[in-house]
Amino acid sequence: MPQLSLYIDQDTLKKIELAAKKEKVSISQWVKVKLQNSFEKKWPEHFFQLYGSIVDDSFDKPAPLHFKNESPRDSF
Repeated sequence: MPQLSLYIDQDTLKKIELAAKKEKVSISQWVKVKLQNSFEKKWPEHFFQLYGSIVDDSFDKPAPLHFKNESPRDSF
């Protein structure tokens, strides 16, 4: 398997080590999973649970539009 060398600051390394330890995986495995996930096109976690969670009158359904004054269209 190919290897990759990264140059990161000490604080970032400590955060990665802690996160990998919490997930009980190696640092390499943790970084690999995070990189793979970053390439996937997906919605953020719990995105769809936000639907309807905002209470705001400006989010009400607009009144139906009436087109009686619309310009006539050409038929083809």
